Amino acid sequence: MSDYGHELRFGSFLTPSVHDPDQVVALAELTEAAGLDLVTFQDHPYNAEFLDTWTLLSWVAARTQRLRISGNVLSLPLRPPAVLARAAASLDRLSHGRFELGLGAGAFWDGIEGMGARRLTAGQGVAALREAIDVLRGVWDDTAEGPLRSDGEYYPVPGMQRGPKPAHDIDIWLGAYQPKMLALTGQKANGWLPTLEYLRSPDRVTANRLIDEAAIAAGREPREIRRLLNLFTVDLSTRNRGFLQGPAEQWVDQLLPLVLEEGFSTFLIGRDDPRLIQALGQEIAPALREAVAKERAGGAVDAGPVRSTVALAQRHPGLDYDALPASLTTRSVEPGDPEYERVRHSYSWHGSPALVIRPRNAAEVVDAVSYARTQNVPLSVRSGGHGISGRSTNDGGVVIDMSRMNRVKVLDRATRRVRLEPGARWGEVAQALAPYGLAMSSGDYGDVGVGGLATTAGVGYLARKHGLTIDHVVAAEIVTVDGRLLRVDDAHHPDLFWAVRGAGGNFGVVTALELQAYEVDNVVYAQLVADATDTAALLRRWGQLVEDAPRELTSFLSLFPGRRGNPPAAQVTLVYAGDDVEAAQTALSPFLEIGPILDQQAQLVPYPAIVAPPGDQHRGQGLHDTRSGLLHHVTPQAADLMENMIHSGDVMIMQLRSVGGAVNDVARDATAYPHREQNFSVLAATVPDRRPHLDKLWAELYAHLDGLYLSFESDTDPARLLDAWPEPTLGRLRAIKATYDPDNVFNRNFPIPPAGPVA
Repeated sequence: MSDYGHELRFGSFLTPSVHDPDQVVALAELTEAAGLDLVTFQDHPYNAEFLDTWTLLSWVAARTQRLRISGNVLSLPLRPPAVLARAAASLDRLSHGRFELGLGAGAFWDGIEGMGARRLTAGQGVAALREAIDVLRGVWDDTAEGPLRSDGEYYPVPGMQRGPKPAHDIDIWLGAYQPKMLALTGQKANGWLPTLEYLRSPDRVTANRLIDEAAIAAGREPREIRRLLNLFTVDLSTRNRGFLQGPAEQWVDQLLPLVLEEGFSTFLIGRDDPRLIQALGQEIAPALREAVAKERAGGAVDAGPVRSTVALAQRHPGLDYDALPASLTTRSVEPGDPEYERVRHSYSWHGSPALVIRPRNAAEVVDAVSYARTQNVPLSVRSGGHGISGRSTNDGGVVIDMSRMNRVKVLDRATRRVRLEPGARWGEVAQALAPYGLAMSSGDYGDVGVGGLATTAGVGYLARKHGLTIDHVVAAEIVTVDGRLLRVDDAHHPDLFWAVRGAGGNFGVVTALELQAYEVDNVVYAQLVADATDTAALLRRWGQLVEDAPRELTSFLSLFPGRRGNPPAAQVTLVYAGDDVEAAQTALSPFLEIGPILDQQAQLVPYPAIVAPPGDQHRGQGLHDTRSGLLHHVTPQAADLMENMIHSGDVMIMQLRSVGGAVNDVARDATAYPHREQNFSVLAATVPDRRPHLDKLWAELYAHLDGLYLSFESDTDPARLLDAWPEPTLGRLRAIKATYDPDNVFNRNFPIPPAGPVA
């Protein structure tokens, strides 16, 4: 038995006395203020002298910001696991991932039985706890198919809807003393939570050995089980009065062997003593951390993430996991990790990457790029993962997931300059800018990430009034393939700055963007639903009205085929950029004549309300094949062809977005998005098995198109490059590619081949 390499944690184990609730909460708040990590409470529901522990945990969670919270330990016989699982997940979500689950098989059976619960023998208690752990994790596993069913003897679950998913993977710590409970800890738990004074037979050394042996027999690594320890007989004094009863330096000397020789890494003091809580946080914990770090400095102890043998067996053979820089070991998710299901897919596409790296700062992005370029596997970069093309995930490769770099900052309100990190969602950006009276057009969905959209184009609800998102980018920070972090703008690396605005995914990983926002408070948001049986006529009318409308008005039109005897339908979204309701009504009213209107609504709302982020987990639910193009005008011929598509049964949805207006005020060569004359973006989507039919229909429409918006295109044919970047744009991009990514490492998102050497 030895040091398991876990990060040290310290906390308090408080008495939930009913006589002075404010003092109990004050001690919990002091635990946080002292810099400690965790506060725990006894759980004895049959004791009328104690507050209800669950209610207390909820109250303390609301009164603290950083502190982890747990029962120590919750009495399972009085807290049925199906209900406990929901309560735990709810509290974890409400506290933003700060709840852990200390759990016991039951003690004080007279009190438990007196409250109506069944009295169990020691063996039955262990068996019941084993069932309960499976129920808890089954409820939390919202990726499993179907309802949770269990025919357990103690906690049967005939059929229960799973979820909610906790905000983080809740640890289950068992209060265990006897061999059967210790074996269960090794087999199923995340932690062992005994009280030092109760450890007699078996003693600490034997108990730890039994846990390790059970873990290995179950195919687990002993390091998977954190060792926590409650300490009751403790005191702080100026002289040595015994074990943990002396000055702070004596505590450090006496706790150090418990870490290095017995593997304990979390210490909880069971004294309701403010002086002792403060000393633990401000003197003892820092000194012990320093002493342990010094002992571990030689590298003999594995202090990285703990992965089971089962998890390690799921590693992909083509990736060198051991070469991952130390800075990224706690930032990475492997196929065997609990979080993998949350990060493997994009919004539309399923993925099975070998590794997902989630950096938190630019230095870690540099390390991630440097590592990824040495691996002979696909490399994807993900900001929000909402891209239709599915290029932000892969199979068997590396994904650099920027979601944790998500800060939004107003740099200067006077000049409206803002700084966005790529992992921020546009709904979050809108909410952050609104208090300053600012906004940035970004698309039609708040869950989209900043990085992909703001380096491609950005066709949003304010496009005709304010242009594309890239038109407002004034600087960027980007990590290039050679590991440099460059700031690019008109004066610094102007060629790369030009390329980032329209083809950014080809040149590196953008770590921040600076934009000049514009002043927007409220907008008029309207939606119409129309019978689209006469699709071509409806499209012609809508297209002409959009071109004739004032620039304040931007409109999107979505077409859906008829289903189950219902006619095709059109959903028209109209956004008037401003709060002049009369002017908006004048601009909107003609759209009521585009066809038979089935429903309509309009309201004056703050801009963030129309791009609110849903925050759902991406599950690769789309699986659409899409085709994208740009139209100068909705001509009768183009309208007829689009009618054929939506009536064919081979197209699930078509969408037209108005561009034009301010979008076309920008010169063709000002950015790497050269399409500055067209008035409409067109998208058609279908399921993969109907792709050949879509391609045939799209080929007829293609003759009427001029260019494409690459974020809406899933076709990987290299010929699409000239649609996205017609010459001379493509040639210029190839030359810049040869300078900044000559080996074409960034080759997943419409890869631009580097220009060859000049003969």
